[in-house]
Amino acid sequence: MDNSFFAYIQELELIAFFSGYPLVYAFILFIGGDLPLKNDFKSRLVHLLPFGYALAGTLYLGLQLRNLYPDYSFENIHQSVQNPYLTIWGLLSIFFWIPAPGKRPAFSLMHSLVIFYLLLKNIFIQLTAVSTDMDVVRNDMKIYTISLLLNLGSFALIVLLSILYTRFIKRAASPENTLF
Repeated sequence: MDNSFFAYIQELELIAFFSGYPLVYAFILFIGGDLPLKNDFKSRLVHLLPFGYALAGTLYLGLQLRNLYPDYSFENIHQSVQNPYLTIWGLLSIFFWIPAPGKRPAFSLMHSLVIFYLLLKNIFIQLTAVSTDMDVVRNDMKIYTISLLLNLGSFALIVLLSILYTRFIKRAASPENTLF
């Protein structure tokens, strides 16, 4: 069997994890705007976007580790990974957990646009082909919908954890919680 099938499957995995982020980014930017207020909840949403993207990247890392289980040797990785540059590019999203790149939400958008290009390329190739198979386009749209839900869910989880963390810090810092 040709490895192009497995390369396509790995490309679909990347699309499923990262291609929905630009739309989520645009939606949150529309809601939160580029407001100068630091304490406003809506402006905090924009600053939490890279962390939601990093969570999606962490989930992608978990999928890759699950696919490689139980043999994590370099030979197995070399044989299993069909698109090493794209896989590494997807795994680089984990660096948005670090506060320095996480302070610039536009960097996470630029990172995800590479994967979004793969989706657009697949759709364009299918729509301009001589014999158009609409099942492939439908499949890509289903995967894009899953990506949107995954990115919205990961962002919602990060927002929830941020709210809980902020309330816990405020409660711990209040004067009535001191021991003396």
